[in-house]
Amino acid sequence: MIQVALLSRKKNNMENDTNFSPQQSLQLIESMINRAKDKYAEDGFMYLVWGWLVFGGSLMQFLLLHTFHYPKHYLIWLITIPAFIYQFFYMRKKYEHPKVVTYTDSIIGYVWITFAVVMLLLGFLVGFLTTGEYYTHIIHILLAVYGMPVFLTGVIVRFKPLIYGGIACWIFCVASTFVTNYDYQFLFIPAAMLIAWIIPGYSLRAKYKSQ
Repeated sequence: MIQVALLSRKKNNMENDTNFSPQQSLQLIESMINRAKDKYAEDGFMYLVWGWLVFGGSLMQFLLLHTFHYPKHYLIWLITIPAFIYQFFYMRKKYEHPKVVTYTDSIIGYVWITFAVVMLLLGFLVGFLTTGEYYTHIIHILLAVYGMPVFLTGVIVRFKPLIYGGIACWIFCVASTFVTNYDYQFLFIPAAMLIAWIIPGYSLRAKYKSQ
């Protein structure tokens, strides 16, 4: 009888411990969401990889076009092919055996997949847009596209540097239309990479290390 009473009391205590009030339940959900956001913050590695790659590539293209007058200056962007391959295997390894796959992770993953597909399509179409009046609009299009994944990711994870970075890309997109010299339009790309990708990348890295 004593054992039965003890077991009954233990069971009641367990039930009381697992009965959350509505406020406690909301706090638990909020803490889980915050953990998910912190989890995705990562270390900003791919932001830095792509940020510095595009930063250096755009400056090199400017030199090839403006200083050396090399007609096939756009070939510098072949350096992105190894980067795409590396990112594919990097992301595959990273999410192959994740501890937790949240809905936020999935949404952000699809945002960046969309960005990658759009960039590949633009790279394919560049060959058809390198002559005539459309040639001078490539920079505006790239700046508009660069801002899309950065802004959306910033909104989803509530990380202001990314939000401001995406907006900066769109501001540079509009500002570049007032620069009539096509050569100097290229300088908007490294500026956008610095504000939208590189600085937020280091911010994410610092946030990751502080966790």
